[in-house]
Amino acid sequence: MRSSLDCIPCFIRQALEAGRAVSDDPALHETVVREMLLWMSQADLSQSPPSFAQHIHRRLRAAIGDGDPYRAAKDRHNQMALDLLPELRTMITQSHDPLRTAVRLAVAGNAIDMGIEAHISESDLRGAIDLALDHPVCGEPEAFRQAVDNARDILYIADNAGEIALDVLLVEQLGGQRVTVAVRGAPVLNDATLEDARAVGLEAIADVVSNGSDAPGTILADCSEDFRRRFAQADLVIAKGQGNYESLNDEPGNIFFLFKVKCHVIAQQVGEPIGTHMLTRWPRRSAARREDET
Repeated sequence: MRSSLDCIPCFIRQALEAGRAVSDDPALHETVVREMLLWMSQADLSQSPPSFAQHIHRRLRAAIGDGDPYRAAKDRHNQMALDLLPELRTMITQSHDPLRTAVRLAVAGNAIDMGIEAHISESDLRGAIDLALDHPVCGEPEAFRQAVDNARDILYIADNAGEIALDVLLVEQLGGQRVTVAVRGAPVLNDATLEDARAVGLEAIADVVSNGSDAPGTILADCSEDFRRRFAQADLVIAKGQGNYESLNDEPGNIFFLFKVKCHVIAQQVGEPIGTHMLTRWPRRSAARREDET
């Protein structure tokens, strides 16, 4: 999707918050924001929001001389989610519909997004889990179930660190032997990389690959040839997070997006309020439904 004018204030906010998250130097904060203001004045809004965020964070990493400034936060989020896995795995096995429960828990992890909220605690994650279990997922849940049943080769595109630990639960339900999990090719924000996938044990249950890109989304033209081949050949693509939705919703293929609606631009596009948990293709091929209506 192209960026809208309403995205510009969000890009500037993200630049400032990112600068403050990784450095205490006010001069650096000002430099990053001023550079973003200058760059945005001439930027091409036909680019997707993740392409703008990619530029912000490349500049930020260069300015502070740190290739992975969110590493400590990612390690903390991974451990925070891993500590919950035994409890959540029991919840799934005792559920009357394990796949549905695993989907809800996976989308709950999408709350761990430092592009939206710079400070995330264990209580924030537990609150997101409670909310996900109490509220239905909107979109095309039954079409998703049918797609899972029919798929022989599933490409699961992960989003953030911490969140990726909850993805383990859904990959287990999908059947890890037919799943390839893709992560970012290089650090950006708190997005998951190969290091995070290993930390949460994903390599023990599924193939894990890098997409070759440092964008906080999946910009196919920026991804590796290997990833693009896997993407084209997959029977089913599951794309986690709003950044993957923003960068892939115009791409052809059997793609289901699993994310929490986090801004009014996306809320307007999908026709659901901010905070809604979505599981949908785009454009939708059937009327949107909630799980409790199926």
